[in-house]
Amino acid sequence: MTDRIEVAATELRPLLEEFIMWARANAPGSDPELVGPAALWHRLAFSQDLGTWKRADLRNLLLERMPKVVEDPDAAADGMLPAVDAYLTFLDQTGRLAKGSDSLADLQAELDDVEDEFVDLMEELLEDSEDGDDDEEAGDLGDFEPFADQLAALDTIRLRPDAELAEAARRAPLIAMARDLAVWVGPGRRVGEETLLTDAEVEEALVASGLPRPETDGPVSEAVPQLWNIWNLAVDLEFLEPGEGSTVGVQDDTAEWPFDDDEDVLDAWMLGLHSVDYGDPELDDEDLTMALTGLTRGLLARLLLAGGSRERDELARELSEAAAELDELGSDAWEAAGDPLAPAIDWLIGYGMVEVDGDTVRLTPLGTEGVVHLIDDADIEVDARPAIESMSAHELLALSAELPEEEADAEFAAWMRLREPHRAAEELLEAASEDDSDALIRVQAASVVGTLGEAAVPAWQKALEEPSLRPYAATHLSQLGVEGAPEPSQDDTHWLILDMWTISAGLGRSEFVGSLRDIGDEMTTGLLEVIWKIPHAHVEELLDLISQVHPDKQIAKAARRALFKARSL
Repeated sequence: MTDRIEVAATELRPLLEEFIMWARANAPGSDPELVGPAALWHRLAFSQDLGTWKRADLRNLLLERMPKVVEDPDAAADGMLPAVDAYLTFLDQTGRLAKGSDSLADLQAELDDVEDEFVDLMEELLEDSEDGDDDEEAGDLGDFEPFADQLAALDTIRLRPDAELAEAARRAPLIAMARDLAVWVGPGRRVGEETLLTDAEVEEALVASGLPRPETDGPVSEAVPQLWNIWNLAVDLEFLEPGEGSTVGVQDDTAEWPFDDDEDVLDAWMLGLHSVDYGDPELDDEDLTMALTGLTRGLLARLLLAGGSRERDELARELSEAAAELDELGSDAWEAAGDPLAPAIDWLIGYGMVEVDGDTVRLTPLGTEGVVHLIDDADIEVDARPAIESMSAHELLALSAELPEEEADAEFAAWMRLREPHRAAEELLEAASEDDSDALIRVQAASVVGTLGEAAVPAWQKALEEPSLRPYAATHLSQLGVEGAPEPSQDDTHWLILDMWTISAGLGRSEFVGSLRDIGDEMTTGLLEVIWKIPHAHVEELLDLISQVHPDKQIAKAARRALFKARSL
């Protein structure tokens, strides 16, 4: 089934991408993302032909199939039927609704007929989900959601350069222990079903990983939770992997840790980031253990909210109160654990995420990086940016595109202060050349480099060699009066117009139509006669969009003719 889903998703992807572009202009009130699951399961369960839609299939899809697979019942109740309506309209208007389908009017009538029942089904799912969520949240000290507003209100968090973070990760003791344990395991060690290792093997594993042997009268394997945490970390880091049969073996490059390449180091460290959960206290009573679930994450969240450091006693008091509030066994669990923060802090120290100075617990730069990733994984917004001194030109351009103008200007100014103008120009234009389909990055880069005057001339001259940047380079070199520089051609002007249209199309239908009105119907008609020849990444999408949204039918018709020519090249 997985293979079938992957094949169907691959077939659908181009059509859905075109629908999303169409929906921006024609159905801005719909959520195109909700169409994906419906279109996928229609393809899998009802029709091999993406364009064949029947009323009966539509009803079964929405009332029988979607309640079993929908991930967000609340969003589906509000938006799935309008989104499917928009998708069917898109298929009909673009000639993709196959002849064997029911008419668009009949399909829309079916959507009206099933609406009440579909919404009722989604509300039932939502009620069940909320009941389950209440049970789950009751014992979770590591839930970031209660802190969402506080996290969003934090000042900008500056993340340290990768080279600095990688060097810190190389020093993490827990990763070295996981490496040594994995190397001891070897290429193909047989493991048991009830306990992975025999007591004799456990004794050897403790020595290999540098852990002390516990004093115990029972089986050693039952008294070494830290060893099993290291074992699980080795699996998370992909130092260990399952082999054939009941075997597990070391990965070939494990013994090379710490790796030479910074990116490889940070990739490995991120693989093991969720091991922070292994820092939660483990008690003999499972119910008491569950009452303290998420304590390590809760500690990390509170450190970040406090600016990176807290007094240990304050953390203990706040977390103990939270445990008592979340679970009726929380107080008993806290008392039974003795010092619940000890294993959490020890694990975080071992993973390079916190350091302790007297009674103060402090996030390290690596810890800040990690907790920001954990918060992001939980879909919580937090303003975290690379440190200015380590921010690449592409990171700067991508970030600035999402910021208000004043903040973006401040980021650019701080970044530029660290570079000579000619070097800044070179880096920005190199970043803009990485993806010739990214018009926004290109326009931003050209705009900033355009403020650097004569210092940017060498970078502009080099940019003449890049087709996507040549129009900007020729224009600015001409404006600067550089001897021997080529004059901007008509094709260059057309490229600049296509870039601006691409950006306005991404802002929505009204913005795009407004940009067309700004240049006037006569000029638009003239452009449509020639602009289809430009080898721009978005020319076909833009011509298709103009044909759909332009209020003048003659211009829309001219856009369709131009689109046909562009597709014939």
